[in-house]
Amino acid sequence: MAKIELKQPIIDEIKSNLQDAQSVVLVDYRGLTVEQDTRLRKELRESGIIYKVYKNTMVRFAIEGTEFESLKDDLEGPSAIAISKTDATAPARILAKFAKEAEDLEIKAGVIEGTYYDQAGIKTISSIPSREELLSKFLGSIQSPIANFARVLKQIAEKQDGAAEA
Repeated sequence: MAKIELKQPIIDEIKSNLQDAQSVVLVDYRGLTVEQDTRLRKELRESGIIYKVYKNTMVRFAIEGTEFESLKDDLEGPSAIAISKTDATAPARILAKFAKEAEDLEIKAGVIEGTYYDQAGIKTISSIPSREELLSKFLGSIQSPIANFARVLKQIAEKQDGAAEA
């Protein structure tokens, strides 16, 4: 009984981290150097992503009955969990990009906005730009024609001023 009581705060911490999470990605971090691990943690932290290593049994207890329960079969071997509450695709994007440099980092699976994705699915999602990138591209595509139109109007106005002065 005492063992369960000692584990409960850890399970509660995981549950708290998962509350309102838009996405969760599991990775196998074996083989990362300390320097690589430190860089990865810093990059994830700067993007507002919670990245922790918990015992698989603790995570299994915490995800039971939640939308993340589908990850239970992927909790084999050393696992780290990346949780985002703000940007659903950020963990997948950052981890996949990092895995290109650090080949020992292996993405296992994830749940993004309630949907389970295997390793291949997470890699596909990692190529989706962030909401901010999409918005800036969209605004850029809108502003370009408007700027060109304004330039043409200005040139017409300048020509008419030149003709009026002559």
